[in-house]
Amino acid sequence: MAFTKSTLLLAILCFFLIQELEINGRNQPIMAAAKNIADCDGKCAYRCSKSSDKSCNYNCVFCCWMCNCVPSGTSGNRQECPCYDKWPNYLGKPLCP
Repeated sequence: MAFTKSTLLLAILCFFLIQELEINGRNQPIMAAAKNIADCDGKCAYRCSKSSDKSCNYNCVFCCWMCNCVPSGTSGNRQECPCYDKWPNYLGKPLCP
């Protein structure tokens, strides 16, 4: 069976996805990040409670899922979640609120 360019590209993308899921630096198993996803909705609802941006909650939940944390407060405190600065929006600005 010959590898095509698309197969190779898919393999590379899977490799990077696996690496991104282990971003916390504590070498936790990949599934360990999934245990806090239930907390994301409540934390993001508070984080975005004073925001006028309609996509704040959606972006926050995405970032919470990827980073497994949400900074405290309704804005700022990004140093609590270093992963938060990793995700840019389409303009190159921080995606995570």
